[in-house]
Amino acid sequence: MKVLKFGGTSVGSAERIRHVADLVSTRGKNIIVLSAMAGTTNTLVEIAGYLYKRNINGAKETINLLESKYLKTLSSLYDKHESRERALKEIKACFNYIRSFTQRESFSEIEEKIILAQGEIMSVAMMTILLNERGLYAESLPALDFMKTGANSEPDMQHIQLHLQPLLDKYMDADIFVTQGFICRNSTGEIDNLQRGGSDYTASLIGAAIEADEIEIWTDIDGMHNNDPRFVEKTDPVSELHYEEAAELAYFGAKILHPTCVLPAKVNNIPVRLLNTMDPDAHGTLIYNNISDPSIKAVAAKDNVVAIKIKSSRMLLAYGFLTKVFETFEKYKTPIDMIATSEVGVSLTIDSERFLPEIADELQKFGTVTIDKDMVIVCVVGNMEWTNTGYEARAVEALADIPVRMISYGGSNYNISFLIRKEDKIKALNRLSERLFND
Repeated sequence: MKVLKFGGTSVGSAERIRHVADLVSTRGKNIIVLSAMAGTTNTLVEIAGYLYKRNINGAKETINLLESKYLKTLSSLYDKHESRERALKEIKACFNYIRSFTQRESFSEIEEKIILAQGEIMSVAMMTILLNERGLYAESLPALDFMKTGANSEPDMQHIQLHLQPLLDKYMDADIFVTQGFICRNSTGEIDNLQRGGSDYTASLIGAAIEADEIEIWTDIDGMHNNDPRFVEKTDPVSELHYEEAAELAYFGAKILHPTCVLPAKVNNIPVRLLNTMDPDAHGTLIYNNISDPSIKAVAAKDNVVAIKIKSSRMLLAYGFLTKVFETFEKYKTPIDMIATSEVGVSLTIDSERFLPEIADELQKFGTVTIDKDMVIVCVVGNMEWTNTGYEARAVEALADIPVRMISYGGSNYNISFLIRKEDKIKALNRLSERLFND
């Protein structure tokens, strides 16, 4: 059995939903994981924003607009009247539930997450009914019945396995299963989610729980490209990636794959394939445990990075200095991406400004603090174990005329990272493509 995940653009209209139904109908007994229709989650966030501000009219108007979009989709999605009526009943129930929050006196994060879950719930309802109309015994598996996180907000794999398998056994005669991505319950049983991009994570967790043959992530692009096609012309899909290479690219900006998706698949040695819904015959990208020959595979960029430099008035290696620095970031639960040290200072990067004033204030106890905002990490990924000579030199040469604030090399066999200014990003990506892939 495989797990097939389809993102919001893949189910973004009646035409695309029908196309996905065509695709999954011929692929056997698998588990289909669906995101909300494109734009739905953003609109639900907007509705929640109005409710936080108690702007009830704003919330109602936005709910009406979103409902109109879904009703228009339903009008062209089904061939049979009874299917359309069944779907209409499901969608109306979801929107009536969302409207019920406009009548409440208070609104909190708990209610917001309930509202955000409705997008995926509606996608599964529409797809299940469409597959049934086509003569398939499609059974929906409510993600809220098995997907759960623990007290530390990490997936509770034991709970997922214990509750998912009985559902599969209960409906063993089903031709296909459909479930929601993104949504889950937390350790207290409340509706929660796996954060943005969490549908990829859902697919990977389900794949691990059932020991799937393969996890397929279907999007609107034919695999992970060797550079960002939004900024670089003539990019090509990468045929194969090691799990570690895919994880580096996903973390450092490759939008096609959510970073959390890789680990459950890697641990359970389940291949992940990135495929294009619009071109299902394209090879895409296969992510698995095969170690390739020495090579550079791809480039990605991570925006909105902040560089922090702490220059100590005493020797950097004085006992406890680095410990105090790291404890500051631990206190504010802010992860560090890159780090470089010298005799008298340490430079590092973070990707969140949420606690930046507090962090800077505490770091000033240990030395002089300099902050550079609007930075970008450009990540060069491939099999670059340090004995494979020449690869780091090619990457550095490509950026010969671009100011580089920091370089990170040696922390991983698969990554060389460069910290540059935001305004140099597009130039850097093109220079790297010219030197590494088109030379």
